[in-house]
Amino acid sequence: MRTPSPLRPVAATIACALLASACTGIPKPPVTLAEVGTVKLGPYTMPKGYLTRDEYPDTAALLAAPPAEGSTAQADDVQAYRTLTALQSGPRGAQAAKDAELMFPAAASTFACALGVPVSEQATPHLYMLLRRTLTDAADATQKAKNKYMRPRPFVVFNAPSCTPQDEASLRKSGSYPSGHSAVGWAWAEVLTEIAPERTDALLQRGRAYGQSRGICGVHWKSDIEAGRLMGAATVARLRANDVFNAQVAAARAEVAQARAAGRQPPAADCAAEASALALSAQLAP
Repeated sequence: MRTPSPLRPVAATIACALLASACTGIPKPPVTLAEVGTVKLGPYTMPKGYLTRDEYPDTAALLAAPPAEGSTAQADDVQAYRTLTALQSGPRGAQAAKDAELMFPAAASTFACALGVPVSEQATPHLYMLLRRTLTDAADATQKAKNKYMRPRPFVVFNAPSCTPQDEASLRKSGSYPSGHSAVGWAWAEVLTEIAPERTDALLQRGRAYGQSRGICGVHWKSDIEAGRLMGAATVARLRANDVFNAQVAAARAEVAQARAAGRQPPAADCAAEASALALSAQLAP
C-alpha cells in the first residue's frame, strides 16, 4: 500500500482556503473594488467593509468620555505628548509619518516586515483586500465617538507642527478621540495573528507602534490611542462572526503559506531600518 505524501494535507488545506466555496459553501470572497463596492469615509473613498454600521461595536458602551481639562488623566496625556513628539525630527518621526498613510497600495507594506511576507494586490490579493476592508470597518467604527466628543487634537491645542503637515487642515476638523489609525493598526495586528500565529509577538508589537506613531506625530493624545486600540479589538471581535471575513482570512492564510514556501520576503534593508526606528520608542507609553 502506498503511504500518503505528508505534503498532501497541506496542499489540500491551501486549495480549500483558496477555493472557499468548494469547502464551506460560502461564496469565494471578492478581491476587486468592482465586486466589493466603495464607501466615503471622511475625504477618502474606501472599499466597503464586511460589517454594516449597525453591526459596529457600541462606542457609548465601550468608551468613557475623554479626560477632562485639568484632570490627572489629561496631565498624563500632556506629558506623553511632550515625550513622544520629542522624537518627531528623527528616524522615529519619519516612520510615524510613513505610518500615517492609510491609502493603498502604500499602506499594504505597513505590516510586511512583522509578517515576514510582502503584501501586494498581485501576489496576495485576498490579504490585500482583507486589510483594506478591515481598515474601513475599524476606522468607521470610531466615527460615532469622534463626532460626539470632537476633542481637539494636541497639535491644535499647542499650536505646534505635526509630522504630516499635508493632513493638518482636515485633522483640525475631526475629533481626536478615539484614534482611528490606532483602531486600524490594532485590528490589522489581530487579524494578521490569525493568519500567521507564529508571528504574534512581532505583529502585536507592530500594531502597538502603529498607534504610538500618532502620538509622535502630535495628532493624538495617549488616551485617544488607547481607546482606539480597544475599538480595533472590539471591531475584530464582531468581524469573527462574519462568514465572508472568515473565508477571506482563510484564503489570505493560504497566500501567506505559499509566499513563505516560495521564499518571498520583504526587503531586508527596509525591515532593518523600520526595526531600528521603532526601537527608539519601544519603552515609551502608550
